[in-house]
Amino acid sequence: MNNSADDETNPEMIPAIPDTDLNDREMRRQVIALKLFDAQTPGFQTEFDPDEAELLGAFREEALSETDALDSSIDQLESAEGGH
Repeated sequence: MNNSADDETNPEMIPAIPDTDLNDREMRRQVIALKLFDAQTPGFQTEFDPDEAELLGAFREEALSETDALDSSIDQLESAEGGH
């Protein structure tokens, strides 16, 4: 028997169907929301175009700056020389 608590087709969990009177920005927001919902399905591979991926932070740069990288290399010199 199926447990209704485990049913992933629960109507409360399914996002509303996009309204055709919405502007382009709102429509894109809803499409992305639907794709994110689909991405939660095990085994389902949701595809995002580059603009959607960028909006979701996929291409956010979080690398160290050159200055920070050079500052951190000083710590390695101390440990390589046996210093504390």
